[in-house]
Amino acid sequence: MASKLVIVESPAKARTLGTILGRSYTVKASLGHVRDLPKSSLGVDVDEDFAPGYVIPPGKKKVVGEIKKAAVTAKSIYLATDPDREGEAISWHLVQAAKLDQGSARVQRVVFHEITSEAVKAAFQDPRGINMNLVNAQQARRILDRLVGYKLSPLLWRKVQRGLSAGRVQSVAVRMIVDREREIERFVRQEYWVIEVELAPPRRKGESFKARLFAIADGKKLEIASKDHADKVRAELEQAKYAVKAVATKQVTRLPAPPFITSTLQQEAWRKLRFSAGRTMALAQQLYEGLTIGDEGSVGLITYMRTDSTHVAASALSETREFIGEKYGAQFVPQKARSFARKSKWAQEAHEAIRPTRIHRQPDHVRPFLNSAQLKLYDLIWKRMVASQMSAALFDTTTVEVEASAAGSKKKPQGYLLRATSSVVKFPGFMAVYTEGRDDDERADNAAALPELKVGVALTYLGTWPEQRFTEPPPRYTEATLIKALEQKGIGRPSTYAPTLSTIQEREYVSKPDGKFHPTELGTIVNDILIAHFPTIVDPGFTAGMEEQLDEIAQGKHEWVAALQQFYPPFQDTLDKAWTNLEKVNMVQDSGETCPKCGRAMVIKVGRFGKFLACSGYPDCKTTMSYVVKTGASCPECGGDLVQKISKKKKVFYGCSRYPQCTFAVNRRPVAQPCPACGKLLVQTRGDWAKCVSCQSRVDISDPEKRKEEVAS
Repeated sequence: MASKLVIVESPAKARTLGTILGRSYTVKASLGHVRDLPKSSLGVDVDEDFAPGYVIPPGKKKVVGEIKKAAVTAKSIYLATDPDREGEAISWHLVQAAKLDQGSARVQRVVFHEITSEAVKAAFQDPRGINMNLVNAQQARRILDRLVGYKLSPLLWRKVQRGLSAGRVQSVAVRMIVDREREIERFVRQEYWVIEVELAPPRRKGESFKARLFAIADGKKLEIASKDHADKVRAELEQAKYAVKAVATKQVTRLPAPPFITSTLQQEAWRKLRFSAGRTMALAQQLYEGLTIGDEGSVGLITYMRTDSTHVAASALSETREFIGEKYGAQFVPQKARSFARKSKWAQEAHEAIRPTRIHRQPDHVRPFLNSAQLKLYDLIWKRMVASQMSAALFDTTTVEVEASAAGSKKKPQGYLLRATSSVVKFPGFMAVYTEGRDDDERADNAAALPELKVGVALTYLGTWPEQRFTEPPPRYTEATLIKALEQKGIGRPSTYAPTLSTIQEREYVSKPDGKFHPTELGTIVNDILIAHFPTIVDPGFTAGMEEQLDEIAQGKHEWVAALQQFYPPFQDTLDKAWTNLEKVNMVQDSGETCPKCGRAMVIKVGRFGKFLACSGYPDCKTTMSYVVKTGASCPECGGDLVQKISKKKKVFYGCSRYPQCTFAVNRRPVAQPCPACGKLLVQTRGDWAKCVSCQSRVDISDPEKRKEEVAS
């Protein structure tokens, strides 16, 4: 019979550890936390140093009982929960709930960052006690979030509507989205023109290239803000003489990105795979805890996925460099192993980056054993780690400056300067395996190589290509860019990004109809209330400061009770004033519809499942109807109205109002005006552009009158 008891969080992790440790160990799963603050009350005694009143949830009493029973006969008990604050707290709660003898030699904590035979066995040879600094940091966060959530939510329920919530990190995230939306609303588009000239070396018209106008002859930057100005410049360019003024060629080095940390994995998985932060973390958890890989059995494929460190173990660096040399050749291996220092002052360098546990376990080797989503994420992590240790990419970059001089005349028109650039890969380096995505979803231009040119050579004019453009407002946040912004501001930590993004969508404070975050009316109202009455709660600087205090608690530099004592009194004082001064917000809106039963006005209300129409004569008339958002567009199949709908997964889409008789649906918002080319349906793409679902034409759908007003102003 096994004499050693190991306790982990999940059954998957338990199976993998059981395979590694053998029959002398019994491995039990706690299924997450076994104690928490009660749901029905605050659970924190603010008058007694914020003492938490932890309870064992009803669903966990059986698990705790089984662990107690197994602990009675165990000679040694190992707490092998995850290697972070949350994992440390789960271990401590296990000791308390199961009444294990903390501090005795029988109960020990083991920590490993990858579930491999070597890492696990090394951890069991070097156990330690529970780190109460980490536990207290987690307790402080939990209590802080409970105080904010349970104190603010009743106020929002009474003054706005039931079911609302507020939180330290989620409220700041909503504020950032609302602030960005208001920036977009205030933005005034400015017209500008880009002019390119097609040129060719003499007697070599097949080697033409385009150069962009950027300055007048004296080097002063040229800005063209109207069609009249563009026409004038174009006329002069058509009559000009062209010659090469300067040619500069240099070699540019491009270094690979570091291996993933939690935030960059979530960002890149969104950009390249369109995985939400929540889905990314769920898949990463599966890869970390272990999957059955053929004859290897159950093995962990990646290191721990909640980390803010780019550090990589020396053994992993050596293995990766050896693999690169074998597979790609010695020229792809830099002279020294590459290390990446985190700029973030709160990075925990004791942790490792997210990487494969074995670099020789290539994606193709595990393909038969992983589902499609798991394989895609593993492939991303594997390629990023390999690329991070490969040689830099080398480019030959050539910049040609062309002078357009005026043809002979009494009054010489203004001369101009144009520029053409090309970048040719000389050595691909890490790009042979992987290149990092970009936040704007655009890729770098692959400019064709320029013809060989020398200073002073006259060029043949082939044509002028003017293009009207307009300045763009700041882009709305995607999951990738919001996580990046939160990280840069020091708001939240690796474990909080995914749940924060999920919460603000579940509460319907924001929506994501086109893959970008839009604040809802409800989110904007709640945000404005919090800014007016609780400015510190939604202040990014204050929230970042609290995160730093939690980090200091984890390092033993700050007392957790003192941090709460500093926060709570001013918060409670502000809360008391808000209960008195905040007037109730009327969330009822007129719908423009009339009640089919009594003829009174129907109003828009918000319930548990979103907006609905209700008779204003309630309670005399209790008529309700579904709330339909019309797009103004007609169904291309049956002519019915296209309306906004919400899927079971709370995704916005647009379908025919005659469903189920007509099942036409699209993911992008339909545009009321038809395609000018074929008369079919247009759907919105980016900004003021739409695309035809039939002929694929791109159409500018901006309001021309509004644009004229903006340009004039």
